[in-house]
Amino acid sequence: MITPNVSAWEPHRWRDELARAYRTPEELLADLDLSHVASTLSPFTMLVPRPFAARIRRGDPSDPLLRQVLPVQAEHEHVLGFSIDPLAEQSATIAPNLIQKYRNRALVITTPGCAVHCRYCFRRHFPYQDHQPNVLDSAIEAISADNSLSEVILSGGDPLLLPDAAFAKLIERLNQIAHLKRIRIHTRLPIVLPQRVTEDLLNLLQSSRAEMVLVIHCNHARELDHETARAFRLLKARVAALFNQSVLLNGVNDDAHAQIELCEALFDQGVLPYYLHLPDPIAGTQHFFVGQSEGLAIHQEMQRSLPGYLTPKLVKEVAGEAHKLLVTR
Repeated sequence: MITPNVSAWEPHRWRDELARAYRTPEELLADLDLSHVASTLSPFTMLVPRPFAARIRRGDPSDPLLRQVLPVQAEHEHVLGFSIDPLAEQSATIAPNLIQKYRNRALVITTPGCAVHCRYCFRRHFPYQDHQPNVLDSAIEAISADNSLSEVILSGGDPLLLPDAAFAKLIERLNQIAHLKRIRIHTRLPIVLPQRVTEDLLNLLQSSRAEMVLVIHCNHARELDHETARAFRLLKARVAALFNQSVLLNGVNDDAHAQIELCEALFDQGVLPYYLHLPDPIAGTQHFFVGQSEGLAIHQEMQRSLPGYLTPKLVKEVAGEAHKLLVTR
């Protein structure tokens, strides 16, 4: 259960933690007693906050959290069917920093930065240099001009990596658009760096005219601990809804037991399982891939063991489709 009467973290704490994050495989592996484990350098650099790294089992080269963040040689392999933009996000860009793949909602690229570099990232090849995320005027104007948009999704990168002043300005500008009903924030920070949940951030979320929906990204039950529970306890009082989306990843969570444990652990911390994604065929991530038939078998076992409200929808994204596709066969 979630501990009541908790307080937010000091405003500077998350910045301090980010500054001391692991940035080289050698440093991370040495601290985990895994100096003998092979790693690699990559143009998609490594970044792992220490609060997240503290949950990795020392001496275990197969740890599911380590596998998500450690660069390995397989990332350099070229495999047929895996490309840099399989979801055609670049062609769905309707203004600088603004992507619209589905009706009634659009996605704002708020920043190229994340607090952790997940090795399966579906935007690891995204051309952030073409979007200048710090200049959002064109995106705001496009959202204002389209009365069909009822929801804006803030993504990136990770929108909660923005400094409070920049994030507050963005929320203020979106709240001035009368036809927007909801602002949805997609973030991994409450998982990898829960210290980001400060009183200033909570007050900002609560003050929004548009309803705030927070979608976090957690893939394994061991990513959750007393600090994430504290973060979600604070967030739950300030936002309309807390959801989780995860990715089915080979060697991380590709079995029914791990998925069931994750769903139960999320709900214990006040977060509702929302989506379980089949992995996108992104170049450099093929070693994480789980096929549709295997994913469906795992999901069917989850349905047999979990109540419906704790069972996330199994989905995949296909470029050009009007919505995410439910995987049912």
